[in-house]
Amino acid sequence: MENIEKHLQGLVSAYIADRYDLTITTFEFQQTRKEFKGDITLVTFPLLKPLKQAPEALGQAIGVYLKEKSVFVTDFNVIKGFLNLVLDDAYFIRFLNAIASTSSFGHRPITEKAPLYLIEYSSPNTNKPLHLGHIRNNVLGHAVANILEAAGNRVHKTQIINDRGIHICKSMVAWMDYGEGRTPESTGIKGDQLVGNYYVRFDQVYKEQIAAGLAAGKTEEQARTEAPIFVQAQTLLRQWEAGDPTVRALWKKMNQWVYDGFEKTYAALGVDFDSFYYESNTYLLGKSIIDEGLEKKLFYTKDDGSVWVDLTDEGLDEKLLLRADGTAVYMTQDLGTASQRYKDHPSMKGMVYTVGNEQDYHFKVLFLILKKLGYEWAQSLYHLSYGMVDLPSGKMKSREGTVVDADDLIDQMTQTAAQLAKTHGKVEGLSQSEQAKLYHQIGLGALKYFILKVDPKKRILFDPEASVDFNGNTGPFIQYTHARIQSILRKAPSIEKVLDETVPLEEREKAILNLLMQYPSMVKQAAEQYSPAVIANYLYDLVRAFNSFYQNTPILGVPPQSVQDFRVLMTQKVGETIKNAALLLGIHVPDQM
Repeated sequence: MENIEKHLQGLVSAYIADRYDLTITTFEFQQTRKEFKGDITLVTFPLLKPLKQAPEALGQAIGVYLKEKSVFVTDFNVIKGFLNLVLDDAYFIRFLNAIASTSSFGHRPITEKAPLYLIEYSSPNTNKPLHLGHIRNNVLGHAVANILEAAGNRVHKTQIINDRGIHICKSMVAWMDYGEGRTPESTGIKGDQLVGNYYVRFDQVYKEQIAAGLAAGKTEEQARTEAPIFVQAQTLLRQWEAGDPTVRALWKKMNQWVYDGFEKTYAALGVDFDSFYYESNTYLLGKSIIDEGLEKKLFYTKDDGSVWVDLTDEGLDEKLLLRADGTAVYMTQDLGTASQRYKDHPSMKGMVYTVGNEQDYHFKVLFLILKKLGYEWAQSLYHLSYGMVDLPSGKMKSREGTVVDADDLIDQMTQTAAQLAKTHGKVEGLSQSEQAKLYHQIGLGALKYFILKVDPKKRILFDPEASVDFNGNTGPFIQYTHARIQSILRKAPSIEKVLDETVPLEEREKAILNLLMQYPSMVKQAAEQYSPAVIANYLYDLVRAFNSFYQNTPILGVPPQSVQDFRVLMTQKVGETIKNAALLLGIHVPDQM
């Protein structure tokens, strides 16, 4: 609606200048609410004070003026302070003609001088496989990257791999004590899953040793800190930081098992990255930044040798930056990673961290510390905080082995999609390989759409069965509509000429074109808000409007030819927009299902 808004703004500005001798050039337009007649609405409330007019009278006067002066405004109505304008059918057909040859309508081209955004997502630990929570993280971060690109920005997709620390040492100790030399090759178990099994084993043994300590009369604290397997893990961490060659060799071997496993999961999920940062490298840079902060007297050392920052003046608390034994904490490596990324990408306009909301406080502290250190680029950091994903069975816990494994969930979604597709008879004429590809697309589409249609800040109760439904606000419903459109277009003749602007439009057709016009602004809004939910819910509105049209209006074989041409081209552009918008969410829409 951007062009019509500029057209109307010019006319309203001219009216006010002529009638009130005032210069006002900015006005608020919005889509007309569904319960009222109209296509675009001028909100008059901001004009009441400077023009000293009642809302109904002002709306009526401007409406009469626009109906007389604009070639597009055919009628209007005033509801309190809202002037609802009815646009001429020719305007909508002119719009459709204008985008007829544009397959990427709504997406802005990316130039070399376009702003650069770094998007961090995934960022797993190398002591366990990816799980359902990681899936929300990955599909959210990847979709935000796609949307920012569609809005005309350069994007660099990255992650920080937490490949060192006490949690990694726990898996290593358990494998050393109980692994008996098992490898992914010898067991046939995916590498990240194998390592995760030993993380769970550590926790089991640790709990047993704590219970034994308590039975022997130790305090809770003593039982936890003196448990033999925990002492082993602490010793291993110190040896790792000291560069012990044997420990480092085992660490590299087990981490590689995990990386190989992650790659398979990322490929199945359809996400990718442009760069990888590793905590084992950036924590050293973080330590140098801590030295810098000590020199500037922004940080201080306690008697036990640990390093802290006092943020109480900013309404926060004291934050540990380095343990007493000199080992790093998460904040250490995050300081180093942020600094290294800026060195690698000094032109970046923004850095978006896709991390769950349980880390809200951590990122407040991180950003504040970087600002206190005087880094100007710290102003461009943003935490894309999202809610957790729950299951009917409750919260997941990695160390207890109660997580929903990402690979298992992807397989389950594919199997569920296969069962429903076969039940609905949507696979006739497809080969076995085509069916397998289709089931994967439907399953992943269901999973991603269920997650992304919800505002990122909200918590999700994930229901696999409900997500793979061919009706309602679901991924498969959107995919099926696209397949239906392709079926229509396969039967339709090609359109060689410009549409006749005198074709009369039905309300359902105008509703669809109104939605198509909104697509560029939806992409812009989603990028500004870092919210794929804007695109997901727009998609549902567009698909629902098209299905209402399809069920009530014939597309092919209707006279005159000009009407069929219009409906075919409109159907084609709806199909393209569904495909383009779905791809922003990482969802592939099949041509047949």
